[in-house]
Amino acid sequence: MHTDYRNNMMRQLRNQQVRFAPREKKIEQIQRAEKLLGEIHLDRTYTYEYLCFRVTDYRPEASPNVLISGKDAGHDLRLFIEDVSDAANIPVESAEEQVLTPNQLSQRFNVSTKTILRWRDHGLTGRRFVVEGRKRVGFLKSTVERFVSTNQERIQRGERFRPISDEERSEIVRRARRMAAAGGCPSEVARRIAERMNRSVESIRYTLKGFDEQHPELAVFAGQRSRLNNQRKQQIYQQFRLGTSVEVLAKRHRRSRTSIYRIVNEIRAEQISELPLDYMDNDCFRKSGMEQEILGPLPEAESSTRRSKPPTGLPTYLASLYEVPLLTRGQEQHLFRRLNYLKYLANKLRQQIDPWHLKSSLMDKIERLYNQAVETKNQIVQANLRLVVSIAKRHVGTTSDDFFELVSDGNMSLIRAVEKFDYARGNKFSTYASWAIMKNFARTIPNTYKYRDRYRTSQDEMFALTEEYRSDQIELEQAQQLRECQVSQILSRLDEREQKIIINRFGLDYSQEPQTLKEVGAVIGVTKERVRQLEARALSKLRLAVQDEKIEPPGEEPLRRGSVHEIGAACLQTESDSRSASTRVHHRGAPS
Repeated sequence: MHTDYRNNMMRQLRNQQVRFAPREKKIEQIQRAEKLLGEIHLDRTYTYEYLCFRVTDYRPEASPNVLISGKDAGHDLRLFIEDVSDAANIPVESAEEQVLTPNQLSQRFNVSTKTILRWRDHGLTGRRFVVEGRKRVGFLKSTVERFVSTNQERIQRGERFRPISDEERSEIVRRARRMAAAGGCPSEVARRIAERMNRSVESIRYTLKGFDEQHPELAVFAGQRSRLNNQRKQQIYQQFRLGTSVEVLAKRHRRSRTSIYRIVNEIRAEQISELPLDYMDNDCFRKSGMEQEILGPLPEAESSTRRSKPPTGLPTYLASLYEVPLLTRGQEQHLFRRLNYLKYLANKLRQQIDPWHLKSSLMDKIERLYNQAVETKNQIVQANLRLVVSIAKRHVGTTSDDFFELVSDGNMSLIRAVEKFDYARGNKFSTYASWAIMKNFARTIPNTYKYRDRYRTSQDEMFALTEEYRSDQIELEQAQQLRECQVSQILSRLDEREQKIIINRFGLDYSQEPQTLKEVGAVIGVTKERVRQLEARALSKLRLAVQDEKIEPPGEEPLRRGSVHEIGAACLQTESDSRSASTRVHHRGAPS
């Protein structure tokens, strides 16, 4: 399937017909598209509604008034015909008329197959047929005759083509090798040889490419004809932004200067398409004469407004916040209006970018407007950082680390609030931002304490107060295997139902959590009171089994009778120790 559609609506139409249209409908739409293609004028403009109706016989509900130039419409219709015919799986034997291959056309018009492929870009429409089990491009006889009737001059120019002799081919290779050794790029070498030998640049380029493919060990431009991947394009762009000239980049990467400019503009266009230019719309943006007022200087504060003096003994970061004066109501409105207006202008210009004709001047304007919007946004954020500190003080925990974590988290909420605030509603930004920050704190603070309670080792004081004792890993693993064997031994003294109760109650099967009496009763089909009785009887058996097997608990003191954790304490390693063993048995206490 082709990916180089020039209009996104035509690509979506292709996707719909390829996925959902029946085979007979696809063939009908191919014929309608070929008929429409013969009526397209390159100097006219067509609506997507008209093109869609001519191809599918229905009018679209979405985007009916999208305009498409005749050149783009002809290009996309040719791709549409090839893609839909490819999806229809049409055998060449079922074609309604004679189908000509590219080789047959080249012999008929005495041109190369490369010329036939170029003619496809100028209106020669092809379909994809199934030939001997494989998809091949073919041309209907009527389509070829229609192309010949409208492109007589192009056909005659192709028929006058003079093939390159073996002597000329050797001369081309010799000259190209000498120029390449001097640092010439493929496009520049082809252009110079074409001027000296009175040949077209395309013929020289095609000759050199064929020689390199047939003789890779003697290739003139070995390893230089492969298409640049995105990583290499990014490298070229970064080097260009760091000040490397286009001439140096062209020699370094063996490309033409035009190719370097195209790569730079391509990467710039990709980055511009990803810029966050969402804005809060306002009717004043479209009024004439408002640009000078919106982008004018910031209104001056009232004379009574003075910069606050920071209290003594504050940390450096908190003291620096007092260096930025607070915004008045008028200044705040002015900055938010400027921020959204700059994004509005940049977004409007971004819609004018043509991926086939990238203009550096247009992208310069977009980047300049975006940088101004970022500066305005930073000005708003810096003036409201003290608001975050005041809210964080009311939610702070017991340590100073908690406070600065809250400030950092609150700053992120403040930045998001600047993006979402609609100044036209007349509310103060501090009210909106306060609710956004407190809402975020209400969500993140419980999660933080929950995480710390679960993973105690994340607390620094735990490391400072707890002495670390390292043990031999092999010894721990052997002890763990011994305990597993002891568990199996004493559990074998129980019948099947008692084993199931003990395993479920104490979580000895680490695929599930310890269960309550009611949950165990539901599994084995008895009441929870009966489960308690069976559990007590099983524990008595296990106490005797522990004594008979002379199993000692992990601690120094003997096991206390009636302890609810006696099975886990006597037979399983604790969870903290078992982390170091390669074979883990997860132990959790029984539910209370």
